[in-house]
Amino acid sequence: MTRVAVVGAGPAGIAAASLLVERGLQVVVIDEQRDAGGQVWRRPTAGSTLDLARVLGPEFDAYRRFHAGFEVLRPRIDWRPQTLVWNVHGRTLQLAHSGRQDAIEFDALILATGATDRVAPMPGWTLPGVFTLGGAQVLMKDQGCLIGGNVVFCGSSPLLYLAAAQYRRLGATVAVLDTTPWRAKLAALPRMLAAAGTLAKGLGLIAELKRAGVLIRHGVALERFEGIDEVAAVQWRDARGQAHRTACDAVAYGHGLRPESQLAELAGCTLRFDPLTRQYFPEADALGRCRDGVYVAGDGAAIGGAEAADISGRLAAMAVLRELGQAADPGSLPAQLAARRRFQEGAAQAFAWPAARVQALDDAVPVCRCENITAGEVRAVIAPDLGAADVNRMKAATRCGMGRCQGRFCGSAAAELTAAALGRLDAPLDRLRAQPPVKPIAIASAAGAAEWP
Repeated sequence: MTRVAVVGAGPAGIAAASLLVERGLQVVVIDEQRDAGGQVWRRPTAGSTLDLARVLGPEFDAYRRFHAGFEVLRPRIDWRPQTLVWNVHGRTLQLAHSGRQDAIEFDALILATGATDRVAPMPGWTLPGVFTLGGAQVLMKDQGCLIGGNVVFCGSSPLLYLAAAQYRRLGATVAVLDTTPWRAKLAALPRMLAAAGTLAKGLGLIAELKRAGVLIRHGVALERFEGIDEVAAVQWRDARGQAHRTACDAVAYGHGLRPESQLAELAGCTLRFDPLTRQYFPEADALGRCRDGVYVAGDGAAIGGAEAADISGRLAAMAVLRELGQAADPGSLPAQLAARRRFQEGAAQAFAWPAARVQALDDAVPVCRCENITAGEVRAVIAPDLGAADVNRMKAATRCGMGRCQGRFCGSAAAELTAAALGRLDAPLDRLRAQPPVKPIAIASAAGAAEWP
């Protein structure tokens, strides 16, 4: 029987697995978390007293439908929770679970690996109490805890308003400092109207915060996160250049999302540079097919949100079925997906990655948190003639990107700094190449691997 491996149990992975099981295929679903749901439908830890209905608001019904559907699906699949896929080698996935090595052979592979926060380094961003936007949500959803009682949500991301609203619903005092001006959002409206319902939800969140009297400022310039042993305030300038200081006990910070594309690269997929977001995504056709037997879906394929992830998961499953000679009519799904991804293009335009600010970082600002490598140390090793001439050589010379996150949180900034130093800002950025293991694993987990490519 054909075995399909699905990596990721968020909306995309579960949508794909559900359709494939209905067609009689053997499906194994692998996820690092203990429960299905991904980030968007993350289930709280057992025993948590979190009022999830209050947190999610109108989205709670969708959350319940997802988990009810998964409970029906669970006995029909080979479910592998709390398992890391750390390498793809040929038609084999190499896994780590509880410190033990395992391997799974597959006939087809759907990578629904999702995305992680994208952040731009700035003074004070390594202070205790400064979290990514996604990290602030994980702590809230998983443990029922808030990162603080007086939280500043800042950066350039639609998630600013969702996360701030969820924290306010649980009693936190919040402020929103959005670095993108209103005019950028207005310019992006034609694209965002492609998914008018999603746009309406976003505007509804802003209205909810305003009704609650929350401080919201657009077009600000973030100066620094202030503090000694922990963050105590955010220093910023408004659109007119006037300086402000907003006291807080925690910060949630981010600039949108970046795809988890490492496994796709190891599986032999081509990555394409997107000049709008200034990052790389797997190259795939309209159904998510990258190459023979390998497919991508969800935010790991293109940032799109939960609805787009569900649709792309079903399309990837249909691509698998077609390759196996089974009928699979996508109908209007490609058009629905295109509309949602056009909305996300608008969101990327409205909430732009601050490339120019990253390129101009002060030399003293840490870029790589794991290895404590500063912007000055990155610049110091770059020279077209005698030094590092691309971001991977810079990595070898400085260890920037070699730490626990494996470049997930410093990679974008390192690429911008390298391009600026080399005068290559108009060309596609360099990127840190993926290498196994894609995340740190115990030595014992790797010791049993049949091959290490």
